[in-house]
Amino acid sequence: MVFLHVSRPDLVRELSLCVSLDLGKSSYMKATHQPLFGEGILKSNGHAWAHQRKLIAPEFFPDKVKGMVDQMVESAQALVIKSWQERLDRSESNALDLMIDDDNRAYSADVISRTCFGSSYEKGKHIFEMIRELQKMVSKKPKHQLAEMAGLGFLISPSSSSAAAWRLSRRVRELILDLVGDHECGGGGDNLLGALLRSAGGGAAAEDFVVDNCKNIYFAGYESTAVTAAWCLMLLALHPEWQRRVRHELNIPETLTDPISQKLLLQLTMVIQETLRLYPAGAVISRQALRDLTIGDELQLPKGVNIYIPVSTLHLDEHIWGAAAAEFDPSRFAAGAPPPPHYAYLPFGAGARTCLGQAFAMAELKVLLALVVSRFELAISPEYVHSPALRLIVEPEHGVRLVIRNVGPRCGSWAGFD
Repeated sequence: MVFLHVSRPDLVRELSLCVSLDLGKSSYMKATHQPLFGEGILKSNGHAWAHQRKLIAPEFFPDKVKGMVDQMVESAQALVIKSWQERLDRSESNALDLMIDDDNRAYSADVISRTCFGSSYEKGKHIFEMIRELQKMVSKKPKHQLAEMAGLGFLISPSSSSAAAWRLSRRVRELILDLVGDHECGGGGDNLLGALLRSAGGGAAAEDFVVDNCKNIYFAGYESTAVTAAWCLMLLALHPEWQRRVRHELNIPETLTDPISQKLLLQLTMVIQETLRLYPAGAVISRQALRDLTIGDELQLPKGVNIYIPVSTLHLDEHIWGAAAAEFDPSRFAAGAPPPPHYAYLPFGAGARTCLGQAFAMAELKVLLALVVSRFELAISPEYVHSPALRLIVEPEHGVRLVIRNVGPRCGSWAGFD
């Protein structure tokens, strides 16, 4: 198996601009992650991928995402803000030390359930739990570092692990089909699940199409956003000056009219962008030449070559970002600041396979972070252990622990969401 490591922005650009269906997702990654993703949009190639993207993309257009904001706010209030406030009120001091990861996951799971599947976190709770368990199984740390980098851990794992993953995958399939049945009995709906069902047709192949894409959307819309929110809150807790900047920005009355607008929430947007630079959810972009290809003027790819773009390497390259590349500095993304070279910043991928859910994820993050920062003052817990780990996405190995306190009088514009 031949791997090509690409970390030059100019070559990343050429690869990203290639629209040929002969440049696709790596076959070894498809095999590695088959129980979790199947033939859904995250792993499919060729005309099957093009069809899925054409079908799913409209469900995440910005205008449609704006219509989901109220549901995001309701989920954040119920599953994070209210929960934290009640626990803080019960504490014997004015501070509460808590692990935030499960609450973030409950929020992102509820949002994806309600907006895309017409369900709720509670109804899909077992699906999310199993998706997360599947994620752990297919990203189990192998004994060999090279295999870990290539994403081949699952292929060299014991056969018992493989069998367990497939059993879990079949159980997820059953639960998703139950959800489909409930959706159809309820008359359907104008959401992603409805679009998948209208396009699927009938028979076993149609079931596979719906189930695989539901698993893909559940994973992409659930785990990645929850983990990014945890990193954002950790960095805000570690940098109180940026926390104050964001909180001040939330006092501007105009934010109420369009809470996800990048033009209004400039400081918060910069914090999210810098977090995604330091902790990109997808640490690796992998492709494979499905046929002999020529990319740009100098890159010839024989059939079967696997391309490996280490996003974290690009995001931390001192030649691109300066000597302080490893430091948290959201002002890198301020208006008027020198922009990074094209294709050196890839938090949502690039080119034809840019993440469809980018607008959705940014809106979801802005809603949660704005509500949390407007209500609570954040600090790092003494119990927090910093250990980023690659498990399909870059996540905190031991979770994120914060100390929260009430900020006093609430930020006026965001108090209206209660």
